[in-house]
Amino acid sequence: MESSSDWRGIISRQLPRLGHRNWLAIVDSAYPWQSAPSIETTVTGTDHVEVIRHMIEAVESAPHVRPIFLLDAELERLPESDAPGITEYRAILAQLLDGREPQRLPHEEIISRLAEAARDFQVLVLKTTFTLPYTSLFLQLDCAYWSAEAEQRLRNLLDRSS
Repeated sequence: MESSSDWRGIISRQLPRLGHRNWLAIVDSAYPWQSAPSIETTVTGTDHVEVIRHMIEAVESAPHVRPIFLLDAELERLPESDAPGITEYRAILAQLLDGREPQRLPHEEIISRLAEAARDFQVLVLKTTFTLPYTSLFLQLDCAYWSAEAEQRLRNLLDRSS
């Protein structure tokens, strides 16, 4: 695990190397340090919302990838009484993700998917100073210039020709 105030530089250096099937994660301070060698974890020492905002802007301005956003399903159900500040965070996150449709899955399912991807592909995890549970934002990267529909049409053509 690396601690770096240059997390923006890490994003700008790594993003051109990342592509379809890579993952990015912006996580709270209690997120575990995962042991897979393909998971690079950086402690940003920075506010969660600031890192999320920057990551969304960076990924969405990249010409080669588009993000599939994933959120912990538990986030929607957390009561303010157990996690003071969670209502405000949900409102801020809703603004940041406005116009986007994040998938909401149980935390353990997202972690399993990320771990599965890490068997073959790089994952970049940015830990923030945030201390609220289930607030991670995961981005599964997809190809920006090739759609799932185009891939299916190609597969259908290949199936017909064999």
